[in-house]
Amino acid sequence: MNNLKIGVVEDEIIIADNLCNTLKKIGYDVTQPAPTFSKALDMIENEKPDLVLLDIQLKGSKDGIDLAWKIKEEYGIPFIFLTANADAATVQRAKETNPPAYLIKPFTKDDLYSAIEICFHNFHGQKQLSLEGKPAEHYLVKDALFIKDGNYFHKIKFADILYLESEHVYVTVHTAQKKILVRTSMQQYLDNFDEKQFVRIHRKFVVNIQHVETINSENIIVNGIELPLGRTFRDELLGKLRLG
Repeated sequence: MNNLKIGVVEDEIIIADNLCNTLKKIGYDVTQPAPTFSKALDMIENEKPDLVLLDIQLKGSKDGIDLAWKIKEEYGIPFIFLTANADAATVQRAKETNPPAYLIKPFTKDDLYSAIEICFHNFHGQKQLSLEGKPAEHYLVKDALFIKDGNYFHKIKFADILYLESEHVYVTVHTAQKKILVRTSMQQYLDNFDEKQFVRIHRKFVVNIQHVETINSENIIVNGIELPLGRTFRDELLGKLRLG
C-alpha cells in the first residue's frame, strides 16, 4: 500500500535531509530532494510526486515561486511553500500563486503533517467539488485512487484492487494487503474505474478481471476468495474474459 509521495525542493543539503527523514517518520514516501528549478522539474517528471514541498529561496536565476507557477500550469499537483523569509514582498509574490499552504521555518513535525494533509485534502476536494458539486473521500489520479483511511490518504493502484464490495451507501475496496471503507454508492464509485477491467458479477460485487483465478456457473474465485456470480452478470463477465 502506497502513501502520499512527497517531492522535496530544498537547496540546503542538511535541511533537505532532515526534512526527508521527518517525512519518512510520519509515514510518507519521499523523493530525492532537488536543489534547483531545473532539477526540481526533472524530479517531478521522473518521480511523479503527489505533492511538493517547495522552498522559495533556490540557487539559480529562478526561485521557488517561479517553480510554483510552472507546477500550476503544467503539472496540476498541490504544493506547499517552505521559507524562512516572511517579509511582505515575498509573501505577496507567493500569494499570487494561490498556494494551498505556506509554512514558515522552523516548523514542527505536527505542523508539517497538518499542512500536508489539509493541503492535499483541500486541493483535491476543490477539484472534486468542481467536477461533481460535492465533496468526496477519494481522489482520482492517473492509474490510482487516493482513498482517505483514518488520518491518511492512501494511494491504491487500480492494478492492486482485487474487488469492490457494496453495502448500502458504502463500498469496501479490497486489496491483497487491506480493505478500506468509502462512503459512496457502488454505481457512483464505478465511474472511477475502467469498465473493461472492472466488471460487476453480483449486485454487491465488482471484480478486477486481472485477478480472476477460477469461475463456474455460480461462483468466482479472486485471490483465493470465493465470491457469488449472479446469473444476470455471468454473460458479460464471460465475454470480457473471452470465455463466452
